[in-house]
Amino acid sequence: MTVPVFYTISDDFTRYAAVSLRSLIDHVNSNEDYVVYFLYQDLSDEHQAALRAMQTENVQVRFQQLSDELLAPIKDRQENYLRADFFTPSIFYRLFIPDLFPQYERVIYLDSDTVVNADIADLYRIDLGDNLFAACQDRSIKEVPEMRQYITDVLDLQIDHYINSGVLVMNAQVFREEHFTEHFFDLFHRYHFNCIAPDQDYLNEMGDGRIKYLPAGWDAMPNENTVPLPDPQLIHYNLFFKPWHFQPVQYGRYFWQAAKQTAFYRELTSELANYGDDQRTADRQKLETMLQKTAKVMQDPNNWARVKQREKVKL
Repeated sequence: MTVPVFYTISDDFTRYAAVSLRSLIDHVNSNEDYVVYFLYQDLSDEHQAALRAMQTENVQVRFQQLSDELLAPIKDRQENYLRADFFTPSIFYRLFIPDLFPQYERVIYLDSDTVVNADIADLYRIDLGDNLFAACQDRSIKEVPEMRQYITDVLDLQIDHYINSGVLVMNAQVFREEHFTEHFFDLFHRYHFNCIAPDQDYLNEMGDGRIKYLPAGWDAMPNENTVPLPDPQLIHYNLFFKPWHFQPVQYGRYFWQAAKQTAFYRELTSELANYGDDQRTADRQKLETMLQKTAKVMQDPNNWARVKQREKVKL
């Protein structure tokens, strides 16, 4: 069995992805084979070489450049701004993995701001049934009143059903058989849904009722509203709680344990040391901006809740 794992990456995220890769390699089973793909549009030869140098006898590292043609339909529009702050097409890359890699019946997708504390093959083996994908409930936002309102009133979903898309086990064969990508583009072009978390909201809506919910430890996210989980299998430094920008951060020790073993450790410690209080204040303001978007989206005649009154959006 070969376990395929996918990341999306750009030059400015290479050092964080290297930490995630290091942690993944540290916990693999020597009797299993793994292949790690980095999907990118622009990634320097230097950074590709640094990541490739980390591969081992049973963990291959490969790169796949995504074409302009594939991404052309995804425009730099306000509706697609991640956290209501900036646009990056990379947030949508994960949606195309099943079509781009037809050799795999299932795949794992990880955000680059993760640290793996267990054998990723354990996640790969879970029983998906006929579900589209497996993911964890988004515990980082469950206790935030604005986000609860967004999920219930804008997305028309149950709070406990809303997942985080930073860790996915994708039923790639079912994605292809049920033409997930075509349905995504149809909704995307007709409605331009104004989203707080663009790719994540599409996955939640299109997968509603066909999501396998993973134990919380497979996507433990630092936040100020919950106590840390003991011995999580995977940490996801979601939103603005980055250990390379803030100190201390829940689960931060896992990041630095892995970071010390990478070629980017000095860069990462320098980034933390030089990240000023004004930048941290700006990060927290971005969170407020994201939350304030809820009121605007509630008035949108084509928000998810209103469109779902007229037609079926889930597969």
